[in-house]
Amino acid sequence: MGNLLVPWLFLVQTLVVVAISGAKVPAVIVFGDSSLDSGNNNFIPTIARSNFAPYGKDFPGGQATGRFCNGRIPSDMISEALGLKPTVPAYLDPMYNISDFAVGVCFASAGTGYDNTTSDVVDVIPLWKEVEYYVEYQKKLKAYLGDMKAKKILNEALYLISIGTNDFLENYYTLPNRRSQFTVNQYQDFIIRLAEDFVKTIYALGARRMSLTGVPPMGCLPLERTTNIMEDHACMEEYNIVALEYNGKLKGLVAKLNRELPGLDVIFADAYHVLLRLIKKPSLYGFEEARTGCCGTGRFEMSFLCDPYSPFTCQDADKYVFWDAFHPSEKTNRMITDHLLKTSLAKFL
Repeated sequence: MGNLLVPWLFLVQTLVVVAISGAKVPAVIVFGDSSLDSGNNNFIPTIARSNFAPYGKDFPGGQATGRFCNGRIPSDMISEALGLKPTVPAYLDPMYNISDFAVGVCFASAGTGYDNTTSDVVDVIPLWKEVEYYVEYQKKLKAYLGDMKAKKILNEALYLISIGTNDFLENYYTLPNRRSQFTVNQYQDFIIRLAEDFVKTIYALGARRMSLTGVPPMGCLPLERTTNIMEDHACMEEYNIVALEYNGKLKGLVAKLNRELPGLDVIFADAYHVLLRLIKKPSLYGFEEARTGCCGTGRFEMSFLCDPYSPFTCQDADKYVFWDAFHPSEKTNRMITDHLLKTSLAKFL
C-alpha cells in the first residue's frame, strides 16, 4: 500500500504545481473578519457563528459552511475569477488539507478587528493569531511542495484583507473603553497604525500582492438603521462620515506602503461607494429591499439570532441587498466583487 501512495502523492503535487503555473495568481490567501470568513469560527467557542440554516441556503448543496451569507462571499468569487477554485476553504476546517490550501486558504474570523480588544468582545480569533496560523501554513506548504515552489506561491499569491468594521461598530461605538481613550479621529489613526503594522508583518513573511479593503457605509447597515429611531430608521450619517474619513486614511496608507516597501503591490479596494449605490437606489439593480435583511425581520438578526424557524425569513434573497442585519446577500457580494474585478483588482487578472 505504501508503494502505491508515493506515486499518487507525487501526481497530486504535480497537478497542484501545474495548476499554479498556469494562473497569473497562484493562490488566494485571506485575512479578515466576517466579510471573508469561510468557516473558521465553526471551530472555536464563540457565538459569532453561522454554520446553521438558513445561512448557506443558496450555497452549492444548500450547505451552511460558516459564511455569513446565503451563498458565496467575495473571496470565493475572486478566487474563481482568477482561474482558481470557486471557494476558498477555512484553515481550521479539518475537511481540508495542505493540498487544498496550496491554491487558496482563509484565516479570517468573524467578529475580529485590527484592534486586539475587538476580538475579545465575542471571543474570536485576533489578527495576530491569524498571522500565527499563516506562519504555520507556510511551514506546511514548504513541507508539501518544497521551499522554492512554496516561496514562489507565497510571493505571487493575492492576499485579500478585509477588516475594520468591527473595530468601530462592535468596539468603539458599543463599549466605553476605547471611547474614553480616543476621539473617533484618534481611533481611526490608531487603527491605521495597526493596519500598517499588519501589512509590514506579512510583507516581512513574503507577501507582496495585497488588496486592502476599506469599511462599508456602516451607518446604512440594517442593524444601525434599526437603532436610528429618531430619524425614522434612516442611515446614520455620522457613521458613514467616519467610514469615509477612515477609508481616505487607508487609501493614503496604501500609497505610503507602496512607496516605502520594495516589491510591494498593494491596492485599496473601495467597496463603500458601490454598496451605497445599491442601498440608495436598489430598484436600479434589481433589488426590492435595502433597509432590512432577508433573514428574520432583517432588522437585528445575525448569527444565532438568524433563526432557522423564523417565519419572517424571505424566500428570495436576491431581492435583498442584505442577507442579515449586518452582511450583504450573495447577489450584492457578486455586484461588489464584479466592480472590484473591473477596477482595483483588474491588474491581477
